[in-house]
Amino acid sequence: MKNVSPLACVTLIVLAFILGWYLKPQTPDPNSTAVYGDTGLPKNCRAVIAANTEGWQMGNYTAAGALDSIERNCGRYGYSW
Repeated sequence: MKNVSPLACVTLIVLAFILGWYLKPQTPDPNSTAVYGDTGLPKNCRAVIAANTEGWQMGNYTAAGALDSIERNCGRYGYSW
């Protein structure tokens, strides 16, 4: 059995990692653009945040109300993920 240099092993590992990184299937980001339903209501987090910030700026929502909506829909257990 032939000895393999440590540099060759490291090089192969790095090459395998880089190839694996670039060849993995890319999943699209569901929040890359705002999505609204047929009724005009937001369907993803980008749209929820946009609707809440616009509502707050126009004076329709309080800051606490807007943040509660964002947390409810886009927080850890949010419905819009």
